[in-house]
Amino acid sequence: MAEETTAGYLDGRIDALREHITSLAAAVPALPAQFARVGDQLAQDWQARPPGYVAGLILGFLLLGFAVEAAYRRWVALPAIADGSSGERACSIGLRFARELGALAAFAVGSAALFLAFDWPLRTRAAVVAFLAAFIALRAVIVASRALLSPREARLRILPASDDEARFWHLRIALFAGWFAFGWVIFSWLALLGMDLASRQIVAYVLGLGLLAIAIEAFWRRSRLAALYFVVLWLFWAAQAWGILWLAVVAGALPPALRLAQAGANNTFSGIPAAVLGRGLRALLIIGAAFLLVHAFGLDIDALAAGDTFWTRLLRGSVHALAIVLVADVVWMICAALIDQKLASAQNSAEEGNRAARLRTLLPIVRSTVAVALIVIVVLSALSALGIEVAPLLAGAGVVGIAVGFGAQQLVRDLFAKFSYLADDAFRVGEYIESGNYKGTVEQLGGRSIRLRHHRGPVFTIPYGQLGAIKNSSRDWVIDKMMIGVVYGTDLDKVKKIIKDIGKKLASDPEFGPKIIEPLKMQGVEQFGDFAIQIRMKMKTQPNEQFGIRRRAYAMINAAFDANGIKFAHPTVQVAGPADAATAAAARQALELKKVS
Repeated sequence: MAEETTAGYLDGRIDALREHITSLAAAVPALPAQFARVGDQLAQDWQARPPGYVAGLILGFLLLGFAVEAAYRRWVALPAIADGSSGERACSIGLRFARELGALAAFAVGSAALFLAFDWPLRTRAAVVAFLAAFIALRAVIVASRALLSPREARLRILPASDDEARFWHLRIALFAGWFAFGWVIFSWLALLGMDLASRQIVAYVLGLGLLAIAIEAFWRRSRLAALYFVVLWLFWAAQAWGILWLAVVAGALPPALRLAQAGANNTFSGIPAAVLGRGLRALLIIGAAFLLVHAFGLDIDALAAGDTFWTRLLRGSVHALAIVLVADVVWMICAALIDQKLASAQNSAEEGNRAARLRTLLPIVRSTVAVALIVIVVLSALSALGIEVAPLLAGAGVVGIAVGFGAQQLVRDLFAKFSYLADDAFRVGEYIESGNYKGTVEQLGGRSIRLRHHRGPVFTIPYGQLGAIKNSSRDWVIDKMMIGVVYGTDLDKVKKIIKDIGKKLASDPEFGPKIIEPLKMQGVEQFGDFAIQIRMKMKTQPNEQFGIRRRAYAMINAAFDANGIKFAHPTVQVAGPADAATAAAARQALELKKVS
């Protein structure tokens, strides 16, 4: 059918617009008669009832609603505004918003419940209900605007804005909503008084110019393009091009709405709650915009579901695929935020160092695994939603996987070896390990290989399958053993006391003390050498910290021995014979030549 084609749709829209303009043009000359008819209806109503009857009813029920609301506000008190964490601030915002909603509900119950309990004349009932509904809707908009902008209290502001900006936009929003509610009441009342549709539409377009003026005044100084955008929207509305109108509304309002939603979430919360709330609001806004466009273009979901054409299946599948992608995006943001928070909270303190190193090793792998799993699930689900059979794809992928597995046995071996090492917690990022001829600090755990940085600079990239046995020098503690030689005849008790004092000084040093588990001490005489007594010492330190402490200990031992007259042993030559100076000089010269050579 021609109506189902794009050209047919455009022809139908043009014909409808032409008929609409014709009906409006025909209704213009009859406007005075229509208003005279409305005046007659009002005169008849006023003659049948006391003067100001409807206005008195409205005022009375408004006063009753405000009285009930005042009682509610006096009964429900709020705690002081919290200045602590973002969670406490968000709690204060939520409590005040809930109280405002409760006050609005109390007003609605007080103003409308009693009126609806009695049987009123139809025209009076409709007029009062329309006004009360418009007033309640206006107050709901004001409550929402006050919660978002909080013009009087910056600490309770959800959207980031200055005080002047908050007051400016709150006033414009309230003015726009009030004018809209006022116009809707007039439009509904004119229908009750018997005015025809074309005449009411002319009145609505005139009132719509007031909305357009408010929007232009609000945006003119900030963006002339935005002001022109509202003019275009008014023209679409006047032409009753509902599909194009709502498409333009979504295209112009959705991007800033997404930005404001994320900015409000970040300004109210922090960390994972902000990320989750921002992504959740984005998903809701996008899904809501999609359903709005579906209804704006008059698409029947049930008819589309019953249809079996390619385009109907594609449209239905696209909507489902969009929902799947948005849900997966929220899930990924939650998982990624949790992983990032764990990584950021990993501390390098002594008691949490091992746990932090393990987190830094495993969490990036978990993040990559979750990302791959989500991508696979989303792709398969989206293809299934679009009507593509995924079972043959999975079967084909299995066959290809078997073929690839035979040709990539080394790769599979490396992958299994990687997970075996990680399961055994053999090494972590930042640890110093040795494997065969390779040694260095673990810099990165890749997909199939590990990267080691040698302490002299070179980088080794080793497949996991070739690592073999691992020597890890960065776990728990290290015992460092040292050896020194002193000359025969040295007072060993004095040496032991000096070394013990040096160990105490190192343990109390603010730089080295936190790294020492057991202080330096002398174990005793290791052996009697040819020219020295070999003394053995040891200390227990944190991994990879023994080198700096050892250097400092050697320097302190050298200074202490020199101060106490203790001599380090070194090879010497003694010559026995006649006390001949020439012979002794020759011996010394020979000894010096031997040392030089």
